[in-house]
Amino acid sequence: METIETMETIDRSRPVETMETMETMETRDHPRRRRRSIDRWVRTTATSSDDATMFARARAMTTARARPWGCRRRYSGGGVRAGGGGARVDAHGAPARASAAYARPERIAGVKGRDGGASRIGETLELRGWARSVRTQKGMAFIDLNDGSAMTGMQAVVSEGSGAWALANSGACATGAALRVKGRLVTSPGGKQAAELAVDELEIIGGADPETYPLQKKRHTLEYLRSIAHLRPRTNTIGAVARVRNELAYATHNFFQQNGFLYVHTPIITASDCEGAGEQFQVTTLLSGLDAGSATTPGAVQAAEVAVKAQGDAVKAMKAGGDVNKETLLEEVEKLKALKAELEALSASTGIPTNKDGSVDYTQDFFGKRSYLTVSGQLNGEIMACAVNDVYTFGPTFRAENSNTSRHLAEFWMVEPELAFADLKDDMDCAEAYLKYCLNHVLEHCDEDLAFFEANISKDNLRERLRNVASQEFVRITYTEAVEHIQKATKKFEFPCEWGSDLQSEHERYISEEVFKDRPVIVRDYPKDIKAFYMRLNDDNKTVAAMDVLVPRVGELMGGSQREERLDVLERRIEENGLEKEAYWWYLDLRRYGSQPHAGFGLGFERLVQYVTGVENIRDAIPFPRYPGSAEF
Repeated sequence: METIETMETIDRSRPVETMETMETMETRDHPRRRRRSIDRWVRTTATSSDDATMFARARAMTTARARPWGCRRRYSGGGVRAGGGGARVDAHGAPARASAAYARPERIAGVKGRDGGASRIGETLELRGWARSVRTQKGMAFIDLNDGSAMTGMQAVVSEGSGAWALANSGACATGAALRVKGRLVTSPGGKQAAELAVDELEIIGGADPETYPLQKKRHTLEYLRSIAHLRPRTNTIGAVARVRNELAYATHNFFQQNGFLYVHTPIITASDCEGAGEQFQVTTLLSGLDAGSATTPGAVQAAEVAVKAQGDAVKAMKAGGDVNKETLLEEVEKLKALKAELEALSASTGIPTNKDGSVDYTQDFFGKRSYLTVSGQLNGEIMACAVNDVYTFGPTFRAENSNTSRHLAEFWMVEPELAFADLKDDMDCAEAYLKYCLNHVLEHCDEDLAFFEANISKDNLRERLRNVASQEFVRITYTEAVEHIQKATKKFEFPCEWGSDLQSEHERYISEEVFKDRPVIVRDYPKDIKAFYMRLNDDNKTVAAMDVLVPRVGELMGGSQREERLDVLERRIEENGLEKEAYWWYLDLRRYGSQPHAGFGLGFERLVQYVTGVENIRDAIPFPRYPGSAEF
């Protein structure tokens, strides 16, 4: 069998012109051009089966070089929209066939472009959208048409002599109606827009009663808009949030794909608690099919379970005490028996299977054990990273925290990359590059929306603030240094700060805004007792290789760590955190078979949207927020 050395021997034995051809081929800057050079060489020069073998191998090598995985962690902070570059090819390197032409109706944002539509003057256009407002005066009707593609819509003008006048003036064309308009784009005589549509055709696709339509042309509070979440995307604020959110999601995928990460889907239902917080939504089918008229509720069963456990503990304590009145002990035992009987009766009346001690028998549940909605895809991401190298997941996560603050949601999206063969420095480098990429992207593609937020929501220099974060190197300090800065501050804080306590938002903002003058800061090496079990223990045995990214006006935006890759240390950390090793047997197996240093971080996507747009309440950073008492839409 031939080897690579044989190929090199054949190559050196060829005439000079053939060697020059191959050298030129190897220095081409595009893999497909290298393959074409090989094709030309074999057609014009190859004369033997050995040559043909070398051709096949060389072509395969150039095909492999075309894959993106060889380019490792050279993070780009630019705002380039298109990824990959070059023409699309199929699996064999040939140009891919173009699919059948597909196009949706033209959108207002595309018509207006960067010059407000001035370059399209004279064209006949057909647009669809919703009427933001309709007013009629002096034989003309002015319709503010918006299709959601841009902050500002298109002014559609219907003249009295137009065939569309009768409908426009009938009162049926009202605010909120879905319309189709067709006409010629003309220069607008007003100064508010460069172009407007002179309408010849008007169709009311879906009418709206102007007397009851909730979104009249006036200012509505964001609190009120949350009560009509089915209509609030039509408003300027929520529509702009949706567009910025879309571009941030696009930038997220672009960044990781361009840097060779594999996108993986992690499960929403899990039996693990990644963060050990215990605030999870439980998933069960044991309540399915219960009699709707039954007076027994799951809450009553749970209360009875708690009572049985408490009484059982009390009886055990009395027995352990030794010197106890037998009559008193018997009375307490009888109480325990009665409580168990009550629990069994309650469980039987609900149809919920129970164990002998009265607790719920989850082996008969759908998954055979207690199951929950996930709070993080990290642990599953680690599985994939330990097999296919760098990965990222981007999906919904859930936390049953009974909180009504402006910073918490019950359902939220997380961006969670995992880097194989990586330490904490690699993790910090990736987090910094990713955030800069996202900010540069929205600054390039969402300027109109950001200008709106700047004028109406944040009411400050929002875009300048984002540019500063995107253009500056992130400061990197230890947790100990951060605590020292806070303790030296003359400013008074609501929460005291000492070594070993978690940093509060006021502390994080002070570090970023005042100590380092509005610069992003990465704080690393946190005390182990305030961080999760999976974070790598540092040599001092007091801190872990964890990091948080702090930004002005928000505080913590991202958090991550190097994961603990040492089996014995990880087992000890699981025990110290009061978790069951049996539940993490598969996670421990990753340390038994081919363990390697790896790291990752998590970013709450709504918090990023909140930071970029300046909206104060995180419930306005997602279309349909879920929080205590709210799951209507």
